[in-house]
Amino acid sequence: MADLGAVQKLIIIGSGPAGYTAAIYAGRALLKPLLFSGQEPGGQLTTTTDVENYPGFPGGIQGPELMAKFRAQAARFETEIIDAAVERVDFTAKPFKVWSGEKEFYAESVVVATGSSSLWLGIPSEQKLRGKGVSSCATCDGFFFKGKDIAVVGGGDSAMEEATFLTKFANSVTVLVRKDILRASKIMQERAQNNPKIKFIFNSEVVEVLGENNVAGVRVKNTQSGQLSIVNCQGLFLAIGHKPNTDIFAGQLAIDPKGYLVINNHTHTNIEGIFAAGDVHDFHYRQAITAAGAGCKAAMDAAKWLENKI
Repeated sequence: MADLGAVQKLIIIGSGPAGYTAAIYAGRALLKPLLFSGQEPGGQLTTTTDVENYPGFPGGIQGPELMAKFRAQAARFETEIIDAAVERVDFTAKPFKVWSGEKEFYAESVVVATGSSSLWLGIPSEQKLRGKGVSSCATCDGFFFKGKDIAVVGGGDSAMEEATFLTKFANSVTVLVRKDILRASKIMQERAQNNPKIKFIFNSEVVEVLGENNVAGVRVKNTQSGQLSIVNCQGLFLAIGHKPNTDIFAGQLAIDPKGYLVINNHTHTNIEGIFAAGDVHDFHYRQAITAAGAGCKAAMDAAKWLENKI
Protein backbone atom coordinates (compact mmCIF):
# COMPACT_ATOMS: atom_id res chain seq x y z
CA MET A 1 0.00 0.00 0.00
CA ALA A 2 1.29 3.44 -0.96
CA ASP A 3 2.82 5.44 1.88
CA LEU A 4 0.45 8.39 2.24
CA GLY A 5 3.27 10.72 3.22
CA ALA A 6 5.65 9.67 0.45
CA VAL A 7 6.05 11.57 -2.80
CA GLN A 8 5.48 9.18 -5.72
CA LYS A 9 7.58 9.51 -8.83
CA LEU A 10 4.45 9.17 -10.97
CA ILE A 11 0.73 8.96 -10.35
CA ILE A 12 -1.53 7.78 -13.19
CA ILE A 13 -5.19 8.77 -13.04
CA GLY A 14 -7.31 6.36 -15.09
CA SER A 15 -7.15 2.74 -16.18
CA GLY A 16 -8.23 2.35 -19.78
CA PRO A 17 -5.76 1.42 -22.53
CA ALA A 18 -3.98 4.76 -22.02
CA GLY A 19 -3.62 4.50 -18.25
CA TYR A 20 -2.55 0.86 -18.16
CA THR A 21 -0.07 1.30 -21.03
CA ALA A 22 1.41 4.33 -19.29
CA ALA A 23 1.80 2.13 -16.19
CA ILE A 24 3.53 -0.64 -18.16
CA TYR A 25 6.07 1.76 -19.64
CA ALA A 26 6.55 3.67 -16.39
CA GLY A 27 7.04 0.42 -14.52
CA ARG A 28 9.67 -0.72 -17.00
CA ALA A 29 11.40 2.63 -16.41
CA LEU A 30 11.54 1.69 -12.69
CA LEU A 31 9.24 4.52 -11.65
CA LYS A 32 6.96 2.23 -9.59
CA PRO A 33 3.84 4.15 -10.63
CA LEU A 34 0.72 4.49 -8.51
CA LEU A 35 -2.43 4.10 -10.60
CA PHE A 36 -6.00 5.03 -9.64
CA SER A 37 -8.39 2.90 -11.69
CA GLY A 38 -11.33 5.30 -11.32
CA GLN A 39 -15.06 4.65 -11.19
CA GLU A 40 -14.92 2.46 -14.31
CA PRO A 41 -11.80 0.26 -13.98
CA GLY A 42 -10.58 -0.66 -17.44
CA GLY A 43 -12.41 2.24 -19.06
CA GLN A 44 -15.00 2.00 -21.80
CA LEU A 45 -13.58 -1.22 -23.24
CA THR A 46 -15.05 -3.05 -20.25
CA THR A 47 -18.48 -2.29 -21.73
CA THR A 48 -17.50 -3.44 -25.23
CA THR A 49 -18.19 -6.89 -26.62
CA ASP A 50 -15.97 -8.11 -29.46
CA VAL A 51 -12.84 -6.06 -30.07
CA GLU A 52 -11.87 -7.04 -33.60
CA ASN A 53 -9.34 -4.35 -34.53
CA TYR A 54 -6.74 -4.62 -31.77
CA PRO A 55 -3.56 -6.13 -33.25
CA GLY A 56 -2.44 -9.52 -31.98
CA PHE A 57 -5.91 -11.05 -31.65
CA PRO A 58 -6.86 -12.36 -35.12
CA GLY A 59 -10.00 -14.00 -33.74
CA GLY A 60 -10.99 -10.90 -31.77
CA ILE A 61 -11.16 -10.56 -28.00
CA GLN A 62 -13.76 -9.43 -25.49
CA GLY A 63 -13.19 -5.92 -24.15
CA PRO A 64 -13.15 -6.91 -20.45
CA GLU A 65 -10.69 -9.72 -21.18
CA LEU A 66 -8.36 -7.36 -23.05
CA MET A 67 -8.41 -4.89 -20.17
CA ALA A 68 -7.72 -7.67 -17.66
CA LYS A 69 -4.59 -8.52 -19.67
CA PHE A 70 -3.53 -4.86 -19.67
CA ARG A 71 -4.01 -4.71 -15.89
CA ALA A 72 -2.03 -7.90 -15.26
CA GLN A 73 0.84 -6.63 -17.38
CA ALA A 74 0.88 -3.30 -15.53
CA ALA A 75 0.93 -5.12 -12.18
CA ARG A 76 3.80 -7.32 -13.38
CA PHE A 77 5.99 -4.21 -13.65
CA GLU A 78 5.36 -3.07 -10.07
CA THR A 79 2.43 -0.75 -10.66
CA GLU A 80 0.42 -0.28 -7.50
CA ILE A 81 -3.24 -0.16 -8.48
CA ILE A 82 -5.82 1.46 -6.24
CA ASP A 83 -9.38 0.68 -7.27
CA ALA A 84 -10.80 4.09 -6.44
CA ALA A 85 -11.45 7.41 -8.13
CA VAL A 86 -9.53 10.66 -7.76
CA GLU A 87 -12.04 13.34 -6.76
CA ARG A 88 -9.79 16.38 -6.41
CA VAL A 89 -6.36 17.58 -7.50
CA ASP A 90 -4.03 20.47 -6.76
CA PHE A 91 -1.52 21.06 -9.53
CA THR A 92 -0.72 24.64 -8.51
CA ALA A 93 2.40 23.71 -6.53
CA LYS A 94 4.88 20.85 -6.28
CA PRO A 95 4.66 18.16 -5.23
CA PHE A 96 1.34 17.68 -7.00
CA LYS A 97 -1.53 16.55 -4.80
CA VAL A 98 -4.44 14.23 -5.56
CA TRP A 99 -7.24 13.17 -3.24
CA SER A 100 -9.13 9.90 -3.26
CA GLY A 101 -11.80 9.97 -0.61
CA GLU A 102 -10.19 11.49 2.47
CA LYS A 103 -6.70 10.30 1.53
CA GLU A 104 -4.14 12.70 0.09
CA PHE A 105 -1.35 11.52 -2.23
CA TYR A 106 1.71 13.35 -3.56
CA ALA A 107 3.57 13.02 -6.86
CA GLU A 108 6.45 14.54 -8.77
CA SER A 109 4.58 13.92 -12.04
CA VAL A 110 1.10 12.88 -13.16
CA VAL A 111 -0.35 11.21 -16.24
CA VAL A 112 -4.03 12.07 -16.74
CA ALA A 113 -5.82 9.24 -18.55
CA THR A 114 -9.37 9.71 -17.28
CA GLY A 115 -10.98 9.02 -20.66
CA SER A 116 -14.55 10.01 -21.44
CA SER A 117 -18.09 9.04 -20.41
CA SER A 118 -21.30 8.38 -22.30
CA LEU A 119 -23.52 11.33 -23.15
CA TRP A 120 -27.21 11.35 -22.23
CA LEU A 121 -30.15 13.04 -23.91
CA GLY A 122 -30.67 15.37 -20.97
CA ILE A 123 -34.45 15.10 -20.80
CA PRO A 124 -36.22 14.60 -17.42
CA SER A 125 -38.01 11.39 -18.39
CA GLU A 126 -34.70 9.81 -19.36
CA GLN A 127 -33.20 10.50 -15.95
CA LYS A 128 -36.33 9.21 -14.20
CA LEU A 129 -36.09 5.86 -15.98
CA ARG A 130 -32.32 5.32 -15.90
CA GLY A 131 -31.82 1.79 -14.64
CA LYS A 132 -35.49 1.06 -15.34
CA GLY A 133 -35.12 0.44 -19.06
CA VAL A 134 -32.87 3.36 -20.03
CA SER A 135 -29.19 2.43 -20.39
CA SER A 136 -25.98 3.40 -22.14
CA CYS A 137 -24.39 -0.04 -21.96
CA ALA A 138 -25.79 -2.89 -24.03
CA THR A 139 -23.10 -5.25 -22.77
CA CYS A 140 -24.10 -4.54 -19.18
CA ASP A 141 -27.87 -4.62 -19.55
CA GLY A 142 -28.79 -6.39 -22.79
CA PHE A 143 -29.44 -9.70 -21.03
CA PHE A 144 -32.40 -8.18 -19.19
CA PHE A 145 -34.29 -7.51 -22.43
CA LYS A 146 -34.81 -11.04 -23.72
CA GLY A 147 -37.74 -11.09 -26.13
CA LYS A 148 -38.32 -7.34 -25.77
CA ASP A 149 -38.51 -4.54 -28.33
CA ILE A 150 -35.63 -2.11 -27.96
CA ALA A 151 -34.74 1.32 -29.35
CA VAL A 152 -31.16 2.52 -29.81
CA VAL A 153 -30.32 6.20 -30.27
CA GLY A 154 -27.30 7.06 -32.41
CA GLY A 155 -25.80 6.77 -35.86
CA GLY A 156 -22.11 5.99 -35.28
CA ASP A 157 -20.09 2.83 -34.77
CA SER A 158 -21.10 2.56 -31.11
CA ALA A 159 -24.79 2.63 -32.01
CA MET A 160 -24.32 -0.04 -34.68
CA GLU A 161 -22.37 -2.23 -32.27
CA GLU A 162 -24.97 -1.80 -29.53
CA ALA A 163 -27.85 -2.53 -31.90
CA THR A 164 -26.18 -5.61 -33.34
CA PHE A 165 -25.29 -6.95 -29.91
CA LEU A 166 -28.82 -6.40 -28.60
CA THR A 167 -30.31 -8.59 -31.34
CA LYS A 168 -28.91 -11.56 -29.40
CA PHE A 169 -31.61 -10.92 -26.82
CA ALA A 170 -34.26 -8.64 -28.28
CA ASN A 171 -37.30 -9.39 -30.38
CA SER A 172 -36.54 -6.27 -32.44
CA VAL A 173 -34.19 -3.27 -32.39
CA THR A 174 -35.15 0.13 -33.82
CA VAL A 175 -32.25 2.51 -34.41
CA LEU A 176 -33.25 6.17 -34.10
CA VAL A 177 -30.91 8.39 -36.12
CA ARG A 178 -31.06 12.17 -35.76
CA LYS A 179 -29.76 12.84 -39.29
CA ASP A 180 -30.63 11.31 -42.64
CA ILE A 181 -27.40 9.31 -42.87
CA LEU A 182 -25.32 7.07 -40.64
CA ARG A 183 -21.89 8.16 -39.40
CA ALA A 184 -20.76 4.60 -38.76
CA SER A 185 -18.01 2.88 -40.74
CA LYS A 186 -19.16 0.93 -43.78
CA ILE A 187 -18.52 -2.48 -42.24
CA MET A 188 -20.54 -1.60 -39.12
CA GLN A 189 -23.37 -0.17 -41.22
CA GLU A 190 -23.56 -3.27 -43.37
CA ARG A 191 -23.53 -5.57 -40.37
CA ALA A 192 -26.48 -3.74 -38.82
CA GLN A 193 -28.40 -3.23 -42.06
CA ASN A 194 -28.13 -6.92 -42.93
CA ASN A 195 -29.52 -7.99 -39.57
CA PRO A 196 -33.23 -8.85 -39.98
CA LYS A 197 -34.03 -7.77 -36.42
CA ILE A 198 -32.80 -4.19 -36.95
CA LYS A 199 -34.72 -1.36 -38.59
CA PHE A 200 -33.85 2.34 -38.90
CA ILE A 201 -35.84 5.54 -38.45
CA PHE A 202 -33.92 8.56 -39.76
CA ASN A 203 -34.41 12.27 -39.00
CA SER A 204 -35.70 11.35 -35.55
CA GLU A 205 -35.17 12.95 -32.16
CA VAL A 206 -36.33 11.44 -28.88
CA VAL A 207 -38.25 14.10 -26.95
CA GLU A 208 -39.74 11.93 -24.20
CA VAL A 209 -39.30 8.48 -22.70
CA LEU A 210 -42.70 7.02 -21.88
CA GLY A 211 -43.56 4.96 -18.83
CA GLU A 212 -43.90 5.35 -15.08
CA ASN A 213 -41.79 2.62 -13.49
CA ASN A 214 -40.40 1.05 -16.66
CA VAL A 215 -39.87 2.15 -20.27
CA ALA A 216 -43.06 1.73 -22.29
CA GLY A 217 -41.97 3.56 -25.45
CA VAL A 218 -40.45 6.80 -26.72
CA ARG A 219 -42.00 9.88 -28.25
CA VAL A 220 -40.05 10.87 -31.35
CA LYS A 221 -40.04 14.12 -33.34
CA ASN A 222 -39.25 14.17 -37.03
CA THR A 223 -36.42 16.70 -37.35
CA GLN A 224 -37.65 17.86 -40.77
CA SER A 225 -41.44 17.98 -40.41
CA GLY A 226 -41.73 18.34 -36.64
CA GLN A 227 -44.31 15.55 -36.60
CA LEU A 228 -44.53 13.52 -33.39
CA SER A 229 -44.89 9.75 -33.27
CA ILE A 230 -44.49 6.96 -30.74
CA VAL A 231 -42.08 4.05 -31.02
CA ASN A 232 -43.14 1.17 -28.81
CA CYS A 233 -40.24 -0.35 -26.88
CA GLN A 234 -39.40 -1.70 -23.45
CA GLY A 235 -35.78 -0.59 -23.48
CA LEU A 236 -33.87 2.49 -24.65
CA PHE A 237 -30.11 2.43 -25.19
CA LEU A 238 -28.11 5.62 -25.76
CA ALA A 239 -25.07 5.65 -28.05
CA ILE A 240 -24.79 9.34 -28.92
CA GLY A 241 -21.22 10.19 -28.02
CA HIS A 242 -19.03 10.93 -25.06
CA LYS A 243 -17.92 13.71 -22.73
CA PRO A 244 -14.26 13.90 -21.65
CA ASN A 245 -13.78 13.38 -17.91
CA THR A 246 -12.01 16.66 -17.19
CA ASP A 247 -14.22 18.39 -14.61
CA ILE A 248 -11.79 17.93 -11.72
CA PHE A 249 -9.03 19.66 -13.71
CA ALA A 250 -11.01 22.81 -14.53
CA GLY A 251 -9.16 25.98 -13.63
CA GLN A 252 -5.80 24.19 -13.53
CA LEU A 253 -5.21 22.38 -16.80
CA ALA A 254 -5.96 23.99 -20.17
CA ILE A 255 -9.27 22.67 -21.54
CA ASP A 256 -10.71 23.37 -24.99
CA PRO A 257 -14.32 24.49 -25.63
CA LYS A 258 -15.45 20.83 -26.03
CA GLY A 259 -14.01 19.91 -22.65
CA TYR A 260 -10.90 18.07 -23.84
CA LEU A 261 -7.47 18.64 -22.33
CA VAL A 262 -5.13 20.69 -24.50
CA ILE A 263 -1.71 19.17 -25.07
CA ASN A 264 1.39 20.53 -26.72
CA ASN A 265 4.87 19.22 -27.33
CA HIS A 266 3.75 15.59 -27.55
CA THR A 267 1.76 14.77 -24.37
CA HIS A 268 2.66 17.75 -22.17
CA THR A 269 -0.16 19.85 -20.74
CA ASN A 270 0.15 23.52 -19.82
CA ILE A 271 1.68 22.53 -16.46
CA GLU A 272 5.20 21.07 -16.43
CA GLY A 273 5.15 17.54 -15.07
CA ILE A 274 1.50 16.88 -15.96
CA PHE A 275 0.88 14.73 -19.04
CA ALA A 276 -2.30 13.59 -20.80
CA ALA A 277 -3.12 10.45 -22.76
CA GLY A 278 -6.11 8.87 -24.48
CA ASP A 279 -9.69 10.01 -24.94
CA VAL A 280 -9.32 12.75 -22.33
CA HIS A 281 -7.58 14.80 -25.04
CA ASP A 282 -8.19 12.84 -28.25
CA PHE A 283 -11.55 13.69 -29.80
CA HIS A 284 -10.47 12.66 -33.29
CA TYR A 285 -9.37 9.00 -33.27
CA ARG A 286 -10.81 7.63 -30.00
CA GLN A 287 -9.51 4.09 -30.54
CA ALA A 288 -8.06 1.62 -28.06
CA ILE A 289 -4.86 1.32 -30.08
CA THR A 290 -4.31 5.09 -30.29
CA ALA A 291 -5.08 5.48 -26.57
CA ALA A 292 -2.51 2.79 -25.77
CA GLY A 293 0.03 4.55 -27.99
CA ALA A 294 -0.67 7.83 -26.21
CA GLY A 295 -0.18 6.13 -22.84
CA CYS A 296 3.20 4.87 -23.99
CA LYS A 297 4.20 8.38 -25.11
CA ALA A 298 2.98 10.01 -21.89
CA ALA A 299 4.98 7.59 -19.73
CA MET A 300 8.10 8.13 -21.83
CA ASP A 301 7.63 11.90 -21.69
CA ALA A 302 7.16 11.74 -17.92
CA ALA A 303 10.25 9.57 -17.44
CA LYS A 304 12.34 11.93 -19.58
CA TRP A 305 10.98 14.96 -17.73
CA LEU A 306 11.79 13.40 -14.35
CA GLU A 307 15.29 12.51 -15.53
CA ASN A 308 16.00 16.04 -16.74
CA LYS A 309 14.47 17.58 -13.62
CA ILE A 310 17.04 16.00 -11.33
